[in-house]
Amino acid sequence: MKYTAPPEVRAQRLNMKYLDSLRDICRKNRHNPTSAEEKIWRMLLSKRKTNQKFLRQKPIGRFILDFYCSKLMLAIEIDGDSHNNKQYQDKERDLYLEQRGIKTIRYTNNQVINDIDSIYFDLINKIKHREKELVLSPFQGEIPAKGGRGV
Repeated sequence: MKYTAPPEVRAQRLNMKYLDSLRDICRKNRHNPTSAEEKIWRMLLSKRKTNQKFLRQKPIGRFILDFYCSKLMLAIEIDGDSHNNKQYQDKERDLYLEQRGIKTIRYTNNQVINDIDSIYFDLINKIKHREKELVLSPFQGEIPAKGGRGV
């Protein structure tokens, strides 16, 4: 497994590992997004209408997240028809992410394609809620340097 950040950044904040073999798959997925992924990226996330930086097709552990904001430790998953028979895998993935402090928001392809305005308002509300959660979390803030005094 590789880390998602260089060594100097790892000491400053929580850093996630990922399987090296996922890198090429992520690149391929970014070049060939689903119509729903393309729409939510183009209309909401790439323009930073959320005031947060999201990445597309982000590897974390053995999973690839559709969209990920490291500042908020927030994943957005767009579920297509292929997810209808994969509820167990989705729950396993969500549990894995939750154990690492990452919250997952799920929308269906149909929601994104047919009602992007509702998605926008829902997402803004969930982002605000997540920001409040993290402010109240005892784990927020930088990890003191070795030998340094904690606050």
